[in-house]
Amino acid sequence: MKKLTVLDFFCGAGGFSEGFRQMGYEIIYGFDHWKPAVDTFNHNFGLNCEVKNILDFKNGTEEIEALPNTEVIIGSPPCVSFSSSNKSGNADKSLGVDLTETFLRIVAVKKHQKNSVLKAWFMENVVNSKRYLQTAYTFKDLGLTDWANKNRISPLKIAIDLYENTTIINSADYGSFQARKRVIAGEIIKKGGLIIPEPTHSESVKKGMKLYQTIGQMKQNFPSPFSAKSDKLINDPHYSIKIKLSEITDHFYDTGIYEVEWRFSHYWKTNHPFMGKMAFPENENKPSRTITATKIANSRESIIYRSEVKRLGDGEFRLPTVREAAIIMGFPITYQFIGAENAKWRLVGNAVCSSVSRAFARVVLQELKLEIPKTLTVANAPNLNGVINLNKFNRRIFDKPPVKNKGARFRRHAIKDGNLTVTLSNYDIEKNPKSAEKRWYTSIQYGTGRGFPIQKIKDMYFKNLEELICEFNGGKDFLRKINNGFSDKISSAEELQKLYEQQKSSIKYTEPAELVDSLKEMIDKTNLGMLEFSQNKDKIFKYKDKVPVKQLFALYAINKISSIANGN
Repeated sequence: MKKLTVLDFFCGAGGFSEGFRQMGYEIIYGFDHWKPAVDTFNHNFGLNCEVKNILDFKNGTEEIEALPNTEVIIGSPPCVSFSSSNKSGNADKSLGVDLTETFLRIVAVKKHQKNSVLKAWFMENVVNSKRYLQTAYTFKDLGLTDWANKNRISPLKIAIDLYENTTIINSADYGSFQARKRVIAGEIIKKGGLIIPEPTHSESVKKGMKLYQTIGQMKQNFPSPFSAKSDKLINDPHYSIKIKLSEITDHFYDTGIYEVEWRFSHYWKTNHPFMGKMAFPENENKPSRTITATKIANSRESIIYRSEVKRLGDGEFRLPTVREAAIIMGFPITYQFIGAENAKWRLVGNAVCSSVSRAFARVVLQELKLEIPKTLTVANAPNLNGVINLNKFNRRIFDKPPVKNKGARFRRHAIKDGNLTVTLSNYDIEKNPKSAEKRWYTSIQYGTGRGFPIQKIKDMYFKNLEELICEFNGGKDFLRKINNGFSDKISSAEELQKLYEQQKSSIKYTEPAELVDSLKEMIDKTNLGMLEFSQNKDKIFKYKDKVPVKQLFALYAINKISSIANGN
C-alpha cells in the first residue's frame, strides 16, 4: 500500500510528524525558522529541509502552489504569544495570529485547489489561542481573494471552518506521561469535519481503558540519571525498543539545583499570594504537568523531582533530564535532539506529544478505511552522528550559586490563611515600582486575587500587638523567641537588600527569604491550629472581622523585621 504523505509546518523537533510516522505515513518535508529545529528534524527523518520563515507564505500564492501535494498537512504555530504564562497572559498576540492564519492560508489553497489530493489537516496550539482566532475564515479573510477568483470560487465562501472542527485534548488520555492540554483543530476532508480519537487512558478505572501513566511509572521503568555507565539493555518506557544504557543520550548528568532556587520554587508553589497550591516536589502518582520550553528551577511552573542522591540543601532536588522530558513528551529513546542543553530543552518543550499525533494519524486511516499497521514504525537504534551528548556520568559541584540583579524586588509572606496574607517587601506593593526601594514594608493583602485591598502597616506597630499575643497559648513563648535570637539576625535595610541579592545569609545576619521561612516554622510550632480572634471597633486587620491568630503572630514578626531594617 502506498504510504500517505505529510507536510509539517512549524515542525520543531518533529513530535507531530513522529506520531504520523509511527502509523506508517511518509514525512516529506518540515518547515521551521529555527536552525536547531530543522537540524533535529533532518537528523531524525533523514531529510534535507532548509530553514524557512512560514510568514514567507503570507503574501502571494505561488510558493504555496509550488509546495509538494501531500495527503496530510500538519502544523503547530508557536504558542509563546498565546500562552497564559507569557507576561501573565498580556503578551502581544498579533504574531501568533499572523502565523496561525498563514498556516490556514496554506491549508486553504491545498484543500481547494483543482485536483487536490489533501485528505486531512491538523493544527495544534495552546488552549488560550482559541480566544484570538475566528471560528471561520473566508478566502478573503485569508488574503486569497485573487486566488479564489482565479479558481472560480467566491472570495466570501468559507475556506476554513474551525467552529465545530476544534477540540481540547489532554495528552494523558492517549497514554502520555503528561497531562498536557492543547487545542487541536482540523478536518478529515471526506468526513467534512474533525473526528476526535477515542481516549485510551483514564484517570479512574473505566471499562476498556488503561489508567493514566504517571511520573512514578516513567521513573521506575527507566534508569536513574546517576546510574553508572554500562552496556546493560534498557527498555523504552513507551515502545518495544531496547538499547544499551551507554547509547542513551542526554540523561546521565546531574540536574540538581541550588537550595536558593528550589526554596524559591517551593514557596511560589505552596504559598502563592493569589494562586492555588501545587505539589512540591512533583506528585509522582500523577501524570507530569506540562513540560515547558524553558528550563528553569526557580519558578512556580518548574518541574522538580527529589534527587536520587541523598543530599541536603544544594542538589537535594533536581530538574528532569532532557531525556526524561522527551519520554514524557512521547519521543522514543532513540530520538535525538541537535544543539546545546537549552536548545534541546526548548525543542522538547515546544513539541507536540507523539501519542496525541499518533491517535489522530490512526483516526485518518480508520475513516479512510485504510490498513492500520500492526506495529509502530520506530527507530530501533539511535543515530549518534553529530549529536552533542549531555551525559557526564558524574555529580555536579555546587560552587557558583545564582545571584539576584542589583535592585531586585522582594515579596514574601509566611502564611496564606483566612483569605489574607501579611507580607514583607522591599517596595510599595500598591504603587508597584519596577525595582527595590531603600526601605522595607509591612502590608496586609486581603483576598487571593489582584485588585483586593492592601493595608499598609507603619513601622513599630508590632508594639501594639504584644499584649494581645500574650493572651493566646504559646504567645509568650513566641514573643520570647522573636525578641531573643530572631530579631538579632535582622540587618539594616541596605544590608538586607545585599543579602537578598546574594541569596545568602552572612555569619551575623539572615537573608530575608530565610527570615520569613523561619518565621513560618515558628508559627507552625506554636500549634495555633484554626484558632481565630474577633476584632473590636479598633481593628488591627481593618477589612476583616475575624482573623486567624496565626496572622496576628505573622504581623508582629513581619513588622518587627521591617521596623528594625528601617532603623526604628
